[in-house]
Amino acid sequence: MRQFVFLFGLLVLTLQLSAQDVALCHTPATEKFALFASNKQFLKDHPNPVRYVHQSDVGKMISFATPNGPDARGYLLMAKNKTNNWIFVFQEWWGLNDHIKREAEKLYNELGNVNVLALDMYDGKLADKREDAARYMSEFKQDRGNAIVQGALNYAGKNARIGTVGWCFGGGQALQAALTAGKQAVACVMYYGMPEENVERLKTLNCDVLNIWPTQDQWINKNVMDKFEANMKAAGKKLTIKAYEADHAFANPSNPKHNPEFTADAFRHTVQFFKARMK
Repeated sequence: MRQFVFLFGLLVLTLQLSAQDVALCHTPATEKFALFASNKQFLKDHPNPVRYVHQSDVGKMISFATPNGPDARGYLLMAKNKTNNWIFVFQEWWGLNDHIKREAEKLYNELGNVNVLALDMYDGKLADKREDAARYMSEFKQDRGNAIVQGALNYAGKNARIGTVGWCFGGGQALQAALTAGKQAVACVMYYGMPEENVERLKTLNCDVLNIWPTQDQWINKNVMDKFEANMKAAGKKLTIKAYEADHAFANPSNPKHNPEFTADAFRHTVQFFKARMK
């Protein structure tokens, strides 16, 4: 009898694990990343960010209309001279905090004559505790995210040339935004973000992708990267992978795993990638 109970329990556990694997395999990329929010180790790997207050003489918060929904918000830095070159910046799972505003301004200063808009994908929600960040990311809906990006595209104008960049949650959103931008997309940079897996959708991508990948990342791991590389090749798109012997969130100065040397090198490659495609 005890043996029967043990075997039955083992069968139930096996079926549960198999069901989770099937669900994960058939989950869209952004929702798949959101599933990490319920993983205790993922939370442990994301310590609460160090407090930072960003001050700027250039950047300002704005609001803009979105299709069939409430207005969206963003942190805008306008070029001194009129230009159709735009960079859309996407937040980590914390929300549009001052760390992201600082990254947006770094790009603005380094790239020169370009407009930079950091999008608030959480509609005003901001986390300084990882439990809140996990909840906000799990509540995020890609349809709303796409609407925010479409509103930003309308704000930038039909002649805007769009580059996208993001980290962690925002890395995946940078690719989704490039897909939403269609023919207006000219460059996409992903820092340890979840890729799009639908090859047919990737075929609609209009730009090259630079993927900044830390090889010790257990979330955006080698299997994820190998599959992304294969899918991009099948879609006939150009993917450049810049790998670092680092862990997830290595480019975040508020994370204990921050690597200043690798962060500086990744930023240099990011700037070169954008400059080559936004002449």
